[in-house]
Amino acid sequence: MSQSVARFRTNHDNAATNSSPLLEAIDAAYDRIEAERDRNCWIYLRPREEALEACRKLVARARTGEHLSLLGIPFGVKDNIDVEGMPTTAACPAFSYTPWHSARSVERLTAAGAICLGKTNLDQFATGLSGARSPYGPCASVADARYVSGGSSSGSAVAVAAGHVAFALGTDTGGSGRIPAGFNNIVGIKPTVGLVSSRGLVPNCPTIDCVSVFCNTVGDGEAILDIIEGFDFEDPYSRQPRALSFASGAASSFRFGRIASADLECFGMPECGELYERACERFTAIGGTAVEVDFAPFRQAGELMFSGPWVAERHSAIASLLDIESGSLLDVTKTVLGSAGGYSAIDTFGAIHRLRRLCRDAESIFAGIDALVVPTAPRPFTLEEMFRDPITLNNRLGYYSYFANLLDLCGVAVPNATLPDGMPMGVTLLAPAWHDRALIGLARRFEASADETAFELKRSA
Repeated sequence: MSQSVARFRTNHDNAATNSSPLLEAIDAAYDRIEAERDRNCWIYLRPREEALEACRKLVARARTGEHLSLLGIPFGVKDNIDVEGMPTTAACPAFSYTPWHSARSVERLTAAGAICLGKTNLDQFATGLSGARSPYGPCASVADARYVSGGSSSGSAVAVAAGHVAFALGTDTGGSGRIPAGFNNIVGIKPTVGLVSSRGLVPNCPTIDCVSVFCNTVGDGEAILDIIEGFDFEDPYSRQPRALSFASGAASSFRFGRIASADLECFGMPECGELYERACERFTAIGGTAVEVDFAPFRQAGELMFSGPWVAERHSAIASLLDIESGSLLDVTKTVLGSAGGYSAIDTFGAIHRLRRLCRDAESIFAGIDALVVPTAPRPFTLEEMFRDPITLNNRLGYYSYFANLLDLCGVAVPNATLPDGMPMGVTLLAPAWHDRALIGLARRFEASADETAFELKRSA
């Protein structure tokens, strides 16, 4: 049972006379969480009565006339983002600490009346895209427990898809805010890097980390982004938005980039490519003109992420927090971080120079399109497959996502269709930095087209 931010906002109007619906919704959330502990999506859960009391206090404030746009809405926070009074582990028990202050994004949400229920599971130190790299247990897709949920923000996506919370915060460095959305049939908003403050976030690759949002509809994601975005002088990676002139996502016609059919990479599961083709047809049906683009610059930028010196930035960030050789890390995390030693300063600068050229190539491509549409992930893998070959298959999951932050793109992952076995496969819309709102507009139109298609099928039946 999904929880909608819009529904809770309706309850906001009634809270002055009747707080029961809000309290009942929080109680119901806890009941679902307790009944589904085997999903492994929570690392820390706030005591139920504490959350209920917080809701009562917020309702009392609302009755005095204070406007709380997210009054009583339950949400989860990935456990590499600080929440005051709750332990932050980054899925590494030896690293655990309890912060005195919440991350800036969490502060903004709680100031608007939202209620954090706890901290969600993740691939350890956000190093992975599978959701299977945690000492707190692997997360499987809500749609099919045989398959990975996607990571690293696995717990946040599963908590939303399972109806535990209305929305959740994740992070996205190389796809962690998009791939779990795709495999759980929900929406993932990956903002422009620097649009949302990363203060209070355990660093992974600090230069390209960003806070992301998981929710059930694009409209919900936009509402949350409205609250958490904003320049933060205390965050050295925060950026002032650039003033841009670009077409609104509500424009009747638009041009979208698509991957040529011959260039689609599904790693042995061609039916995933067929679902991508259907998505492109839907974009055409809502006014889009498809433009085949050269995917090579994006693919090459992605290769810099998983087989280039950015792993050294990750090693540096984590080594500053924890002794990597202490035995506290999972073997797969150590293996990934251990590869950092193979890159020199010469390699790093060479990769930076290569990336700048690829950025120019991407700019040329986006000059002719409003958005690029890609599969959110090439294909799903089972947990069993991932455990057998955790590094190769993990890197394959990032084929269509690794490049986004390196090329300074924003993205919205949306549900598309399901494979014959019921496993969902989403698509992601990408655009240059600061085009977040235009991209959200296109995503909303694509989302609405699913309802129109369902209506047409029902009418013709």
